[in-house]
Amino acid sequence: MLIQAFNRVTSRHHFSFVVLSFFILLAAVTMGVAIGETNIAFSTVLQAVANAAWGADYAVHPIDQGVIWNYRLTRTIVAACCGAALAVTGLVLQSLLRNALADPYLLGISAGASTGAVMVTIAGIGIGVLSMSFGALIGAMLAFGFVMLLSALASKRRSGNISTQIILAGIAGSQLFNALTAFVIAKSANAEQARGIMFWLLGNLSGARWQEVTLALPVLLIGLALVIWHARALDAFLFGSDAAASIGIPVRRVQVILIFGTAMMTAVMVSMVGAIGFVGLVIPHAARFLFGSSHLILVPACAVIGALFLIFCDIGSRIVIPGQVLPIGVVTALIGAPCFALVLIRGQKQ
Repeated sequence: MLIQAFNRVTSRHHFSFVVLSFFILLAAVTMGVAIGETNIAFSTVLQAVANAAWGADYAVHPIDQGVIWNYRLTRTIVAACCGAALAVTGLVLQSLLRNALADPYLLGISAGASTGAVMVTIAGIGIGVLSMSFGALIGAMLAFGFVMLLSALASKRRSGNISTQIILAGIAGSQLFNALTAFVIAKSANAEQARGIMFWLLGNLSGARWQEVTLALPVLLIGLALVIWHARALDAFLFGSDAAASIGIPVRRVQVILIFGTAMMTAVMVSMVGAIGFVGLVIPHAARFLFGSSHLILVPACAVIGALFLIFCDIGSRIVIPGQVLPIGVVTALIGAPCFALVLIRGQKQ
């Protein structure tokens, strides 16, 4: 009886969280569309969306209609998908590795995805066979495989915390793949391509259109479903892989599935917007501070907070310097670097 009552209360809390998150995200998306280089009234935003989505006949200027529906709305949706995916990826990696500093940027996954995308678009490897997103996925998997191999070799040579060695190997892998990316750009790209790709590598949402939305949204939903399905296993991994195995969790299979899922999400998002740092590092800590350690709550909470974070960072990138759009990776780094320092200091005190 008591357990049934607890389950009913928990279900009500989950339902309230979902409803509240939906309305908060809806408000944030509306702000992301309305606020920019030139502000647009909220009523105009709603009317333009109603015209395009439901065939309404509101009197909206054609230029405003095009900017809202084909540029700002798609940009904001892709920003939300990217923020949610990177935040969930960081949460999964931190739980699997039991290291507060793990995220796709530090572990070289973002750098590998960037290299794969650049290899396809600039160097022309696999052109006609490999898409940019698939090239990014291959690069992400190769980068993470390199990091895991390097950390395994290091653990055989010396004793120590394996998660720390993975982080160090990730830093080395990031530098290696960033160097490969720079080499390909210097060797194969002309001046215009080099300028565009360097801006993209810092995080660029200006190219997000409905084609990117139709790719980013399904990948995010599939990745979220995969991680939520293994939420209980992630709870067990907080006590170590041995503890997880002792309660019947297939450790190796779960690790492979979750790592592949996170690499897939990271690769697809990086192929569209470039490598954006600190989202996967900072957001999981904020979610744990607010919602505790249960991954059944943490995963959707990370997705919502990550989406909100990147939407507002995108707004900031458009209004900080009048008449100029900053790469969104610059804004996330300006916010994420101090938070990263706080995580280091807090960990040292503990």
